[in-house]
Amino acid sequence: MTRRLFLIIVLALLLLALSGAAIVHFSVHRYDRRIVPAAQVDTTNWNQPRIAIVFGAGVLSDGTPSAMLEDRVRTAAELYRAQKVDRILVSGDNRFANYNEPKAMREYLISHAVAPKDVIMDYAGRSTYETCLRAREIFGVRRALLVTQRFHLPRALYLASSLGLDVQGVAADRLDYGEELEFQKWRETAAEFKAFFNVHGFPPRTLLGDRIPIE
Repeated sequence: MTRRLFLIIVLALLLLALSGAAIVHFSVHRYDRRIVPAAQVDTTNWNQPRIAIVFGAGVLSDGTPSAMLEDRVRTAAELYRAQKVDRILVSGDNRFANYNEPKAMREYLISHAVAPKDVIMDYAGRSTYETCLRAREIFGVRRALLVTQRFHLPRALYLASSLGLDVQGVAADRLDYGEELEFQKWRETAAEFKAFFNVHGFPPRTLLGDRIPIE
């Protein structure tokens, strides 16, 4: 192989990679306009129950929410108290006996003036895709507010919309996440590629079951 041919191949591969990255970025971030400040959320014309979906995140060793998860449930609780949502679907990982994201989220919400009957737990939301799919297939959700950090919202909105949900996003960024935030932003870049392929022919295996529509 001549040096010129080698350079042409390298350049072609680079252009292909950049084109792919641009397609993924545009696909995911075209939903950025659906991110709304909590104070500007208007659900007055929504059919009831108006639902907020809160995505799981880390839980500390004592069973309490991590900083990121605390911000998510705190924001959801404020939307509830402002009467902008009627039900809160908490969806997270519970694959291990000593690790339970939905339980930590529910306990936080109840301790912050959310009625227990208005908190619905999804124990099999092990990824953003699975949370969105299960919200539709198990809980009958068709319209919702998605509550998570700003860096996560474009992907969550992209996946939910691609799965047929009518959604808006509310950013939950209050506490100082330190170095974890930078790590999560880098991780999110790879996660966006995964989301793109999940939507376009390679969905993850999702645990489904009997329908439990949110009343």
